[in-house]
Amino acid sequence: MNTDASSRLRKLGSRTAGPGRPVFVTGEIGINHNGELDNAIALIDVAAEAGCDAVKFQKRTPEICTPRDQWDIERDTPWGRMKYIDYRHRVEFGEDEYRAIDEHCKEKGIAWFASPWDTEAVAFLEKFESIPAHKVASASLTDDELLRALRATGRTVILSTGMSTPKQIRHAVEVLGSENILLCHATSTYPAKAEELNLRVINTLQNEFPNVPIGYSGHETGLQTTLAAVALGATFVERHITLDRAMWGSDQAASVEPQGLTRLVRDIRTIEASLGDGVKKVYESELGPMKKLRRVAGVVAEADAAQD
Repeated sequence: MNTDASSRLRKLGSRTAGPGRPVFVTGEIGINHNGELDNAIALIDVAAEAGCDAVKFQKRTPEICTPRDQWDIERDTPWGRMKYIDYRHRVEFGEDEYRAIDEHCKEKGIAWFASPWDTEAVAFLEKFESIPAHKVASASLTDDELLRALRATGRTVILSTGMSTPKQIRHAVEVLGSENILLCHATSTYPAKAEELNLRVINTLQNEFPNVPIGYSGHETGLQTTLAAVALGATFVERHITLDRAMWGSDQAASVEPQGLTRLVRDIRTIEASLGDGVKKVYESELGPMKKLRRVAGVVAEADAAQD
């Protein structure tokens, strides 16, 4: 198995994700746009201004992804009471909306991609040559047909591992092939409790899949734990974003608002800069304090000076 540093690098459009590269930060819009293109455009602007590398959506074919026995169940929505299948269509964007999203992202200099939930959605997304990757939602990790369709695209595939056992994860990696995937640790609760995030799984995945970059897809409230994931070595970070957590929708409460997203990206960049290369050295900036504060040079320092 190839375990050199380059084997853990993945192309994501014009960027490269992996150890030693800047953390690839994605703002997960999902369906927090509530089926309104204006909301999606506003969220793209928020992500671009915060410094995110990409935004992500979700793409479903409602008749495939909605169980038939749920189609006619009525539910209350912001647009009145409607059948569930009609609601699923109401929050789903079509080609016209995604063309507008594609154009706006190009103008803003930010990438976009999506999580397809069925093979028809994969074919739909493949119409857009600019997308840097496909994402497998945690709920789809066990869908071998979908995984094979994604592998066949030849694009980088980002695989979230929430609600999945180690055995299921290993099988999904076998189906996708490890050469072109990026694994994300995740806990699929919205919002997730801190004590159930189990961030050390990032290191477990690093050890088990030494030729695969490991990222983090967070659904918690707050920012500290996502920053901790970066400190543990996550090379990719995804968080749900929203214009307002009080908006209607099941994912809004576990999402980051604009000001929080700006802080998150800023702090991720500070952390990755501070992690360094792990090689202990005396910095030039330390020479002045050393001369002023170190009373005894020590035998090692004297020996080093004699060799220079």
